[in-house]
Amino acid sequence: MARSLRVFVLFINLLSSLCLAELKVGLALDKGGRDDKSFNAAAYKGALEAKEKLGITLKTVESSDDISLEPTLRTFAQKGYPLIVAVGFVQRDAVEKVAEEFPKTHFVLIDSTTQASNVRSVVFKEHEGSFLVGALAALSSKSQQVGFIGGMDIPMIRRFQLGFESGVKYVNPKAKVLNNYVGSTSDAWRNPTKAKELALSQYNKGADVIFVPAGASGLGVFDAAEQTQKLVVGCDSNQNWVKPGKVLTSMLKRVDIAVYQAIELETKGAFKGGVFDLGLAENGVDYSLDEFNRNLVTPTMETKLKAIRTEIIKKQITVPDYYLNMKKTASPS
Repeated sequence: MARSLRVFVLFINLLSSLCLAELKVGLALDKGGRDDKSFNAAAYKGALEAKEKLGITLKTVESSDDISLEPTLRTFAQKGYPLIVAVGFVQRDAVEKVAEEFPKTHFVLIDSTTQASNVRSVVFKEHEGSFLVGALAALSSKSQQVGFIGGMDIPMIRRFQLGFESGVKYVNPKAKVLNNYVGSTSDAWRNPTKAKELALSQYNKGADVIFVPAGASGLGVFDAAEQTQKLVVGCDSNQNWVKPGKVLTSMLKRVDIAVYQAIELETKGAFKGGVFDLGLAENGVDYSLDEFNRNLVTPTMETKLKAIRTEIIKKQITVPDYYLNMKKTASPS
């Protein structure tokens, strides 16, 4: 009897493993690609972790242009992938269309929202994380001038900018913030040459710290920081290691956790559609501190940041939100 029970248990475990292995997940990255060391890299990291820990089958596709996004999602769905992860706000329209065509397929949309019941929309409170790194930039700056270089000029990156500027001014009202954008099309996410030019200009004008939410273009700013011996603040992924000693910190946007959690829910049969908005309170955004920037962030700075972080979570500090400003501007008088 005991032997039969052991055989039965082994059979059930084997069957469970096979079911997990059969779960196919399609990961559709935007033009930045998995090697952008930023936004897409974070999503890819989360999917890889799910592959290693949950035993899923992962297929990753990097779209060379925006036109290929919809066909990529549709191909995944046609091939029977039960879960498809679409990374980037630019994929919103494609997700909406394909999700409607394949209502039994589950989708994860990162950085944008839709009301489709089979789509898990995950967005982040970028302004909260940007406020924190803005505060740190002001605490670190000796020139009282810092910079911001965004990738594509869109409301989301304007949200980063306003949060960053507000954090700077919270710590030092007299500080000056220089602002530039790489471009106005999706090519702005992968133009490190242009980003480096903008960074060198800002450093030459007196900025000694630059925050760069610009995808793969941001790597050009890292090069400029190294060249001028100034500081840079990374974005999305922990980029402290890219230029050790020159990266003050990185504004973390936990895309990796969002992707992993969505896949984990799918493996448990617990996928849930809807909109999930992740900020400091939900550990969706933060700043990074590790061996690569430990010497740049003093205990006094860290104590101040922890206090600011707590005050934001408790709503004792209200972080200005560019999205709310847009709504107020659009509202009829």
